[in-house]
Amino acid sequence: MNSLLIILTLIEVLLLVVVLAGYLIAIAGTLTKALGSLKLITIGVKAIDSQVQPIESEVRGINGALEQVAGALTEATRG
Repeated sequence: MNSLLIILTLIEVLLLVVVLAGYLIAIAGTLTKALGSLKLITIGVKAIDSQVQPIESEVRGINGALEQVAGALTEATRG
């Protein structure tokens, strides 16, 4: 009777290890797919960053011109 219980316990432990290994393999596959997506996102963000950099100097120029207009309008309303 004891040897039967030992054998059944070993089979149960073996099945548990196999199931856990299967889940870990599935998780690894999902993480690998996520890594590929993250690489694509990183490339996209870098492309957006390089395309947006020239906008900063243009916005500063526009802000400067708008400050001049605001100053002129303030003077025009006072006078």
